[in-house]
Amino acid sequence: MINPDVVLLSRIQFGMTALYHFLFVPLTLGLSVLLGIMETVYVITGKEIWRQMTKFWGILFGINFAMGVATGITMEFQFGTNWAYYAHYVGDIFGVPLAIEGMMAFFLEATFIGLFFFGWKRLSKGAHLTVTWLVALGSNLSALWILIANGWMQHPVGAAFNPDTLRMEVTDFGQVLFNPVAQAKFVHTVSAGYVTGSLFVLAISAFYLLRNRSHALARRSFTVAAAFGLASALSVVVLGDESGYLADMNQRMKIAAIEGMWETEAAPASLNLIGFPDMKTHTTRDTIRIPWLLGLIATRSITQPVLGINELVNDAYARIHHGMLAYAALQQIKQSPGDTDARNTLKTYGDDLGYGLLLKRYTENVTDATNAQIQQAAWDTVPNVPILFWSFRVMVACGFFFIALFITALVFTFKQRFDRRWFLWLAFLSFPLPWIAAEAGWVVAEMGRQPWVIEGVLPTFLGTSSNTTAALYTSVAGFIILYSLLAAVEIYLMVKYVRIGPEGAH
Repeated sequence: MINPDVVLLSRIQFGMTALYHFLFVPLTLGLSVLLGIMETVYVITGKEIWRQMTKFWGILFGINFAMGVATGITMEFQFGTNWAYYAHYVGDIFGVPLAIEGMMAFFLEATFIGLFFFGWKRLSKGAHLTVTWLVALGSNLSALWILIANGWMQHPVGAAFNPDTLRMEVTDFGQVLFNPVAQAKFVHTVSAGYVTGSLFVLAISAFYLLRNRSHALARRSFTVAAAFGLASALSVVVLGDESGYLADMNQRMKIAAIEGMWETEAAPASLNLIGFPDMKTHTTRDTIRIPWLLGLIATRSITQPVLGINELVNDAYARIHHGMLAYAALQQIKQSPGDTDARNTLKTYGDDLGYGLLLKRYTENVTDATNAQIQQAAWDTVPNVPILFWSFRVMVACGFFFIALFITALVFTFKQRFDRRWFLWLAFLSFPLPWIAAEAGWVVAEMGRQPWVIEGVLPTFLGTSSNTTAALYTSVAGFIILYSLLAAVEIYLMVKYVRIGPEGAH
């Protein structure tokens, strides 16, 4: 039987390292493009201040990049150490984007970041500018390939289960590559990274203006961050809408959980602006609703209903029955590989095999599961509704706040009013919000997929390695200590160079 402690500890360790690594990814994405913009202005205008800006923000980018690399490498090793069956089951598909990311994107970024720092006196202006944009390109390509892999976990296309190898195998890499869920996640995540980089620059520029330091650099950085940040924040909202539309097509349980919607909403569905979901009573209390809005976001129509959790659980119940038939056929094929009837049965019900595997939590013999066990497995398809409900609203609230903040910053920039101390304080104190929004978005994306590690294909609890709880407790404790030290180093270096300022940072 599955050891629930091993599953829980494996999830805690991977979730902790992923959340920590994701603190560095958005800032890397945003700062890399901002560096390209600043250096482009320097090459066009020839003004030395823009060169100083690029070098100063580049130092902070380099610190963040190093920490991102240190935390990202450990995550990939965990697929083998903590999630060995997952790596075996889908490695033919999942491993390809990660390998391409390493060869195409990471090596590109890592190579040119050295030229960025040490090439100022060795390269021409045009050559160094090209290097800076290649660093930005590498960062974005890295995100692209990782999100192609993650998008396939959310919406597995271009692959099929092979009963002879007992693994998922690629059938159409083009579908994997151009998976609409992956593409939507990429542009949404990258735009969120641009917001993070912009607010990082805006907040530190506001700090310098409050301290009456580095006025020339701070005012220009403030202006670039305000303009780029507003464009990025608007993009996040638009692209988030596209992600919601695709999720309603492919991950309806996630949408229902995000909305705390237990019963199916007749068209056009209302959106729960606020409420209090209760997993025990299967209700959401004290809701404030906006008519039509959910229907427009999720279905882009006023005629299609949005399915509720209870109806989706009933659908899962039926699919589990089909999965039991597929599982029985698979067992027959293992005994008699030439059994055409069993292969035809598996072909008919194979799309629901993963639902049958949900029963492995309750019984080794899936085909003999009781009705009570099937009901339990069907309800297992419901993620943690309160966490998703509130995480989503934190993310969205931050998104709209960023739009308002950048609009105000841009207005003050046009008026050349960099002396509004109340706004400078607001910008400075808003510093942590992009990371809060990014982490909340990660929770929505990943916890919303539960109980699946691959949506509808492989339950999370089946993907783990055969580790002991003692080994996992040790590794979790080790990661907590290591990452705490790395966090202390990151904060120390960032604070040190911000305090030194652009005058002394070089």
